Parts: sequence; C-alpha cells; structure tokens
Amino acid sequence: MFDTKKTTYFLIGLTLLFFEISYGQNQKLADSLIVAYKTGSYDDEMKILSEILLEETNPDITLEYSEILLSKASKDSSLVHLYNGYLQQGNAFQFKGDNTKALESYLSSLNYANRLQDDKGIGSLMISIAGLYTGMDNFGNAQAYYKKGIAILRKTNDSIKIATALLNAGDDYFNSGKLDSALIHSKESARVFEKLDYPLGVAYSTGNIGMVYAEQGKHDDAETNINRSIELLEELEDYYPITVYLIYMSDIYLKKEQHATAIDYANRSLLLAEQYQLKEQISEANLKLSQLYETIGNLEVSYAHYKDHIIYRDSLINVENVQQIADMRTDYEVSQKQIEVDLLDTKNTLLETQKRNQLIVLGFVGLLLLASLWFYRAISKEKKKSESLLLNILPEDTATELKLNGKVKAKQYESVSVLFTDFKGFTSYSEKLSPEALVDTVSFYFSKFDAIIDSYGLEKIKTIGDAYMCAGGLHDAKEDHPQRMVRAAFDIAAFVEETKKDTAATDLTFDIRIGINTGPVVAGVVGTKKFAYDIWGDTVNVASRMESMSEPGRINVSENTYALILHEFECEARGEISVKNRGVMKMFFVNKEIGARSSH
Repeated sequence: MFDTKKTTYFLIGLTLLFFEISYGQNQKLADSLIVAYKTGSYDDEMKILSEILLEETNPDITLEYSEILLSKASKDSSLVHLYNGYLQQGNAFQFKGDNTKALESYLSSLNYANRLQDDKGIGSLMISIAGLYTGMDNFGNAQAYYKKGIAILRKTNDSIKIATALLNAGDDYFNSGKLDSALIHSKESARVFEKLDYPLGVAYSTGNIGMVYAEQGKHDDAETNINRSIELLEELEDYYPITVYLIYMSDIYLKKEQHATAIDYANRSLLLAEQYQLKEQISEANLKLSQLYETIGNLEVSYAHYKDHIIYRDSLINVENVQQIADMRTDYEVSQKQIEVDLLDTKNTLLETQKRNQLIVLGFVGLLLLASLWFYRAISKEKKKSESLLLNILPEDTATELKLNGKVKAKQYESVSVLFTDFKGFTSYSEKLSPEALVDTVSFYFSKFDAIIDSYGLEKIKTIGDAYMCAGGLHDAKEDHPQRMVRAAFDIAAFVEETKKDTAATDLTFDIRIGINTGPVVAGVVGTKKFAYDIWGDTVNVASRMESMSEPGRINVSENTYALILHEFECEARGEISVKNRGVMKMFFVNKEIGARSSH
C-alpha cells in the first residue's frame, strides 16, 4: 500500500479544504479589522475580535486574538464567543502542526457548541476532531467521530459540509486500509459536489477515487479518475494535490513495467513541487525517482535523487519534534538492546551467587576468593567490551548519558562545522567492481579519513555510499572547530591526491569534492533496531550543497564558515552561485592556510 506518511500529508490538505469551505479567510480584511480594533474604531469588542479571527490567515496572530476573545468571553459568559474563540484557536494550532493542543481546543469548542445546541457547529467540530485523529494515526477514534459528525450534518442539509465530511472520511478509510469504505464515501462525496457544481470538491473526490482504484489494482479506472482530477486542479491552479496524484500515476505505470512513463510522471511531480516549494512533495518525488532509477539500473541518478530526498526530508524536522522523536526512539532502543542493563544484571546475579556461597560454604574461603576474582575479571572484561562497542557507536558523553540515565535527549548546538566529501565518478566505477572489491576500496579511503578527523578532535557522523560526513564543535568547548575542520579537509584532499600517485596502495583512485558549512544543528540518537548518532538541520543541508557545488580536489565553504576562517586561511571568492532548490548562495574556495604553500 502507498506510504501512510504521504497520504497523511494529503489528508491535511483535505482538512484545510474543510476550513476553506466552512470559514472565510481574507487577509486584507483581517488587517483592516485589526487596525480598527487597535484604534478603538468599533462598537462591539467581542464581535470585532470574532471577525478578525474569521478572516485572519496567520496562525500566530489568530492565537493572539483568540486568547483576547476567550478572556473577555469568559468574563461575560458568552457561549457563542467561547465556542468561536476555541474553534479558531484549534484551527490555528492545527495549521501549526500541534495536534495535541488543537484537539484540546476543539473539544472545548465542542462543549460550547453542545450547550448552544448548534448542530452545524457540533457536526463540523466532530469532522475536524476526526481529521486530527487521522493525523495521529488513531483511525478508530477518527472513524467514530466521522460517523457521528456526518450523521449530525445530514440533519442540517448543508450539502457542502456533508460532501467535505464524506471526502475526509473516505481519506481516513483509505489510510487505514479499508478500501471499500473509502470508495463508498469518496463516490458519494463526488456525487454531492457534482450536484453543487463545486469543481474543487469534485477534483479531490475524483482523485481519491483514483487512488483507491490504484490500491485495488484497477489501473485503468485509477488512471481515468486521477487524470480527470489533475485536469480540474490545473484549471483551479491547486498544485499540491496534483503532485500527490502524479506520484500515484507513476506507481500505476511502474506496476505496468512502463518505466519511462513512470519516470515522466514522477519528474512532473518533482518539477511542480519545486516550482511551488512544496518541500514534503519534493522529498517524496525524489524518493520515487530514486526507486525508479534503481529499478532500471541507473544507480548514479538514483543515488543523486536519494540524496535530495534526504535533504528535504531532514529540512522538515523542527527542533522540538526531533527532541521528542529522539527521546521516544532512545527509550525503545534501550528497552530492546539492554546494553548496560544486561551487563548489570549479570554482575548482580554473580554477586548474589557469591553471597549465597559465602553463607553456605563458609569453610571454603580461599576457593570463594578465587571464584570472586574470576567473576570480577569476567565482568570487567565484558564491561570493557560493551563500553568499547558503545563508544564505537556513540560519542563518549552521549554513551555516558545513556549508561547513567537509560536514555539520551536530543540537543541543540548553536555552532557546529559540518563536512561532506564525495568521490567524483564513484557510481560508474562501482558498477564494474565485485562487492568485495567495492567494500575494500571504500574502507581503504574511509579508514584514513577516520584517522585524520580523529587527529583534529572531530567526529565522524556517518557514511552514505561513497559520501563521508563529519562534524566539529559537538562535544568540546573549543571554538576553533571551523579551522580544525578546514585543516582536516586539506589532509583528506592531500591523501586522496597522494593515493593517485601510489600504485601499490590501490588500483582504484578518484577525485574528491569537499564542502563545509558552519551553523546550528540538532544532534541525537536515532534508529529502531540499531543505535545511530546523527545530526539534523539546515546547516547539514547547506554543507551537502557545498560539497555538490565544489570542484575535484577543492574545498568549498559557505559564507558562514568563511567569516570564521578568513583571518587564518587564504580564500577565493566564487561569487553568488545558483543552488538547486535554495536560490543564490555565496561560496568560497579555501586555497591555503596563511603562511603555507598552496596546491592551487
């Protein structure tokens, strides 16, 4: 079945459609109302606050004014304004992605809607709450609220709300794998929207019908419906769902083994997502293209798209979510692996056995002492092996935190230097090598890289294929990590160059590109089956771009890093260079350390 994450993203788009239909949003009007409120040009304060909330599109401003309205409405016990204040507060929290607070606000609004006996309000809120539960993958609660909400809305004869509720319910059934129910709800939604002559609703419903048919393997029906949806959405200039549907079309043709057509649809999705900066869809389209090119054996292009997928995927993660995810993952990993707990249990068991032996066999003191010594040595040996293994996986202070607390919290660092390297032409060479030769070649270079960065007090983060990533400034208080990183980069470049001249070292030599950027990152422990220490953030993404925009044998640094090293290294300004998906960026080649001879 199609990736749940992707369909959840699409569900959010459908939920926003519900708000679009149910509520007005006019930013110019909102701005004029705010001016009137601030200057006191109004007769009814709570009325103008409600009007501001109805039209405001900025969720932060909505939260600010909803708090004012709720405060005043509480004093006057105004049920209508309390209902509206919590409703708009919930909408704002949902736009910001805070589902927990949004749910709390919606439930408060629902309470006042029930007291007002407002069926439209009750039904609409139940659909909004259902959408939140779907976003949290709680399909049981979501479907219960959809059923109640739709039943109540049917009594109101509000056809647009009913059709939209059916549309969202169909999407929920789709996400939970109940394809027959998804098809029934989507088809009814489409019929109602057709009668209302509401093209946007028709487009969404038809597209969802196509997705269900695709999952059922009815490719011709899927293609017909999705193409009709795309045509309608292009006329309406609503591009986000088009990017999703294009990926579905790509999947359809992949299953038909028509790879060229599948790639064409995925490329259309990517180009559209890039044009409108739809980051999650840029990530998903790159992932799909990576899979498609891997299928046809073009590993070099596949790898390039996969790197772009990772860059955009990571850019969507904010600091708070990273911390929460890392904490949850680490708790799980610790409970699964029990690295230190198992060792401690072994030690305690042995010590308890020792105490029992002391009580039972007091006469054998000498033998017991020898046994105790053996136990201690065995435990010490295993503990050293365990600690050595842990330090191979995690930085020392992170491993210590894990041992002391049983978990590791993600941390934000304000200034970290990140380096990426990449071998030019590696993919084409690797296709000609046996697996053993490929591993030996990569190990030859990366083992030396490890030694170089270790000598400068830097930390290896990970390798991805032939890409090598390290960082400085994570676990020491020294502020010279940009300088140390550049010196390590020169040593790496020199080693690669020397290897080209040393025929005895390896049969396979490459040119290397190096990129460095400095800035804030988030670091933590991730993984569901193996511990992995990793870093996230825009700083990492820019460092990767510095590498891809570098030249063979050169060290390309960002403006951030340049500002920190310019007094110690001679740099060559490259001007402003256009970078894919990032606009124009200033870059600099580092030619030599001041006082040292240059190789360029």
